[in-house]
Amino acid sequence: MAAALDQHAAWLARSLGRTHYLPMSREDAIALAQAGTVLEKYKGTHLFREGDRADACFIVREGEVELYRACGEGKSVVARLGPSSVVGDIAMFSDRPYLSSARVMTGTQVLRLERDRVVPLLLERPLLAMRWLVNGLAQLEATQQRVIRLMNRTVLEKVAGLLLDEQDTFGEVHLSQAAIAELLGASRQSVNEALARLRANGGVATSYRRITLLDVDVLAAAS
Repeated sequence: MAAALDQHAAWLARSLGRTHYLPMSREDAIALAQAGTVLEKYKGTHLFREGDRADACFIVREGEVELYRACGEGKSVVARLGPSSVVGDIAMFSDRPYLSSARVMTGTQVLRLERDRVVPLLLERPLLAMRWLVNGLAQLEATQQRVIRLMNRTVLEKVAGLLLDEQDTFGEVHLSQAAIAELLGASRQSVNEALARLRANGGVATSYRRITLLDVDVLAAAS
């Protein structure tokens, strides 16, 4: 049990707002790990739903979480977040309902932190609070950069840019064409047409829920 706690604390120290000038002490990391509960979530389940009382936030250790909002009878995808992302903390700190729903896209492990435990902890430990702030600002900056990149761009440019951003270490993007359309606020047909052009130019190969980047220079030029 102690070994598992140390392992989780070490991961938090490496992942949460990691900087060279704010080294997290072992005591801070263990205190944060002890304040939360590790949960294993299955694909298709939710961490929370839009409008629920925001009494906790989540740090993603493994897997991917999709944030979406209700839009008429459908939904509008806000973002997809992976390991080291903090989900739901803005609503939790504001003591307001969650503004979006958080759905698990793959088998996911998260650390659930209740507001009544994490707020006193951050007040007591300023370095830990600073690391949390740095992490939140980094996520916000990434979101702003994506919004800026999407402004006044064609669907082809948006798709190429998204693929470059979302590729994993193997040069693959595990998103369906429908999911890409939702993320970009574009029609599925226009996304299909953009992917067809990228395939024709030798930039990508596509299969079910997987896009393999064959030539990043082709995508960079298109984006």
